Amino acid sequence: MSLTKDQIAQRIAKELKDGYYVNLGIGIPTLVANYIPDGMDVVLQSENGLLGMGPFPEEGTEDADLINAGKQTITTLPGSVFFDSATSFAMIRGGHVQLTVLGAMEVADNGDIANWKIPGRMVKGMGGAMDLVASADNIIVAMQHTNRAGESKLLSKCSLPITGVQCVRMVVTDIAVLEVTQNDGFKLLERAPGVSVEEIVSKTEGRLIVEGEIPEMTF
Repeated sequence: MSLTKDQIAQRIAKELKDGYYVNLGIGIPTLVANYIPDGMDVVLQSENGLLGMGPFPEEGTEDADLINAGKQTITTLPGSVFFDSATSFAMIRGGHVQLTVLGAMEVADNGDIANWKIPGRMVKGMGGAMDLVASADNIIVAMQHTNRAGESKLLSKCSLPITGVQCVRMVVTDIAVLEVTQNDGFKLLERAPGVSVEEIVSKTEGRLIVEGEIPEMTF
């Protein structure tokens, strides 16, 4: 009964607010562009130098010259602006992005995030993630709750090289929505339809607060 990647993105889209400038990381976060509520004025920023990114193009309408930071073909909206990477990162480092959505391999219960490197595997570069986590005040992570071996990816301490410390504010996984509290670990806010609180507890290695009746996510 776990959520699909699109459903994770759809749930995260509910956290958007009118007037936000939003950066979407590689992977599940890019799908958020397809679920921006009608009538909401949100400007999507891509660190390769674009403001005003639209949803993914329909098959057969792709333009190979229009890509996001993950090298996926995208669309642009009326009023979109193109600029160099230096200007893009000046916007990020200057704190002009109100929400950043990132994927992760691990998140610790104090808000640390590991999402750029697995030791022993080739990495082309750290990308823009380290600038984003160092500059953003509001970071939401989109991820699977467990790895392929069934082990929790929500930990008391990250085992992989850390991208940023104490920066994640919310995590949306395939089974739960969790807030990262200041001192007490993860707080369970919502559960995926059909998923029990007991299952979430069993799959969360980090500290987890469960208070009262936990509602199911709605779409």
